[in-house]
Amino acid sequence: MLDACAEILDESGYDGLSTTRIAQRAGVAIGSLYQFFPDKRAVAQALALRNLEMFGDRVSSRMRQGGYRHWSDTVGVVIEIFVEMQRTVPGFRVLRFGDVADQHLLDAGADNNSVVADRLRAMVVGVFGLPDTPELARAFAVAVEAGDAVLKMAFRREPDGDPQVVTEADRLIRGYLATYIDGA
Repeated sequence: MLDACAEILDESGYDGLSTTRIAQRAGVAIGSLYQFFPDKRAVAQALALRNLEMFGDRVSSRMRQGGYRHWSDTVGVVIEIFVEMQRTVPGFRVLRFGDVADQHLLDAGADNNSVVADRLRAMVVGVFGLPDTPELARAFAVAVEAGDAVLKMAFRREPDGDPQVVTEADRLIRGYLATYIDGA
């Protein structure tokens, strides 16, 4: 059902998504879909959570491989994974982590980008032994918001992402976070 949801998102966007279309595409009775999901928002939420887990798993895996001499080396990895998911993961370009459906789709108590920022911060803090301060939490939140906006721009300009704009996103995030991490 989640795969069917992703396919429909790619074809018709969030506005074209319905529980009826999801059930038809998945080849299940509408009642079967309703056993798991009360509405299209719930299906989108499950897909957004799957996207977040996939993204987190990919970033964690790359960080575990090591070879990073400096925290800033991970910025490029995170952007690379995000861009690759935009290009290849069905439904990700439209839904990503759920903001097209609801700014609080991942967690009722926090906006979607805050959830992503918290996870990324925890990984970087853990790998590099950085002090996890409220200032760093705010800096990661701002970096994710800014990076998200610039990466959206990259994909508005070119279907596979404008490489020059992607490079600018990397430069922006590294430079901004450096003032809080290296300058601390």
